[in-house]
Amino acid sequence: MLILALAGVLPGCSVRPKEPPPTTDIDDTAYGDLVRVLASDDFLGRKPGTPGEDKTVNYLIENFHRLGLKPGNGTSYVQQVPLVQITAGADATLTVSGAGGSRNLVFGKDMVIWTKRAVPEINVAHSEMVFVGYGIVAPEYSWNDYANLDVHGKTVLVLANDPGYASKDPTVFKGNAMTEYGRDAYKVEEAARQGAQGVLLIHDAAAVGYGWDAVQATWSGAQFELPAADAYAGRAAIEGWLQNAAARALFDAAGIDFARTAVAAAHPGFKAVALRLSVDATIHNAIRAFNSQNVLAIWPGRNSREYVLYTAHWDSLGSDAARAGHNIFNGAVDNATGIAGLLALAQSFKRTIDPKPDRSIAFLATTAAQPDLLGSQYYVDNPILPLRATLAVINIDMLINGGRSRDVSVLGFGNTDLEESARAEALLQGRDAHPDPNPQFGLYFRSDSYSFAHRGVPVLYTQAGIDNAARGPVWGKALIEDYFARRFRQPSDQYAADWDVGGAVTDLNLDYRIGMRIAGSRRFPRWYPNSEFRAAHHRANPSPDD
Repeated sequence: MLILALAGVLPGCSVRPKEPPPTTDIDDTAYGDLVRVLASDDFLGRKPGTPGEDKTVNYLIENFHRLGLKPGNGTSYVQQVPLVQITAGADATLTVSGAGGSRNLVFGKDMVIWTKRAVPEINVAHSEMVFVGYGIVAPEYSWNDYANLDVHGKTVLVLANDPGYASKDPTVFKGNAMTEYGRDAYKVEEAARQGAQGVLLIHDAAAVGYGWDAVQATWSGAQFELPAADAYAGRAAIEGWLQNAAARALFDAAGIDFARTAVAAAHPGFKAVALRLSVDATIHNAIRAFNSQNVLAIWPGRNSREYVLYTAHWDSLGSDAARAGHNIFNGAVDNATGIAGLLALAQSFKRTIDPKPDRSIAFLATTAAQPDLLGSQYYVDNPILPLRATLAVINIDMLINGGRSRDVSVLGFGNTDLEESARAEALLQGRDAHPDPNPQFGLYFRSDSYSFAHRGVPVLYTQAGIDNAARGPVWGKALIEDYFARRFRQPSDQYAADWDVGGAVTDLNLDYRIGMRIAGSRRFPRWYPNSEFRAAHHRANPSPDD
């Protein structure tokens, strides 16, 4: 009997050795090909409401279907997202007048203005200009830039970021780390709540992390908003950016020292300053309503009622016919890398045989993230998968090429114990996990991560660190700075054949392992007690376990 048993494993027998399971590791070449396709001119800059959207959404659906993932919205992979497109005409004007005369600010060069009011024409006449510092009302930080101030009918000038960044005082807000009050969207919304007729943000590249060319590309032309019953009649009539030198010139015309006043604005007790200038503005709009699309696919786990959700936005800025030469905003890094990452991760999970996790894995590609996170905002307001059953969101945005790094940056550090999973899995890769080296830019609040965190869903958003494995931290830091200075939201953000995607692939493999860890855990991730999003979690998820 023993001889017969051994014969079954001798060479030439009919029993074949069991093949090893397919690897779940992401292949560099396959991932690079996905980025190359999505960032190609064929996709026309992936702008919502254009043929570029149709090509992008179809490409995502075809790939999710080919991988065998289930449609996330019943029998459809698509969630319709209603948008209103408001395009300011090239004849938009902004004139500032005072005792020394009037100055016509040049659209694009000195300022960029728009309106979120869905009306054909906006006229602002003789609106008094007031500098309100950072334009923040934050009771938890004992801060109110609008205290004892009536700005109804006035135009407010607002500094970028928040006072903690400017003062570098760790007792002011969160010190150098930006809070949600530093968001551009918050500032224009707060100005409207205060009754301002206009709100102009003063651009500062050091404070926001990108140059004036990114402002021009992002806020010129078509702007999107979710529909509102009142067509946003309650928003300020004009919103916009002032180029830094143009803003300083206005302060000079008013006889006010800009630098000294800006420093004062970063300290408690600052009082708003009337500039004794007035604003006249005109905008003519073209208005269009249409449906854009979020894309959702699901890999079912053993428990189909709880989910780990991976997110990335698919949109870029389209094209600009007025630009000479290459005029397509291909958005290779921002964010073809992210949606290529969703597809690569979906393939990794489909190759997972044993053990298959309890929770399902979902993949959400959102629309209209630039600049106002509208696709993810619409999703959390109209969730397809219940937010209470969504254990965690892992956000993928801007995987900068440049090779592998020895470290991992956790954006929005200090908010959730998902960071502990990230640290543990990074160590298994031989990497260190640490806080974002540039927390002043608030990337956590400028990506879809914020929409979910604001609604109480724990979010993890990691990126490669600066310690490049081949060239060190000085080179790695310079690489990131160069991207934001020269290619962020520019036509030059293009894929190249010599890209080293090894770092992005390493980061995506990390995201896979973190997702598997969370999906197989018996507990829900939690916000840390001091997180600014913990209260939102309690409102959204009333539970004795939280």
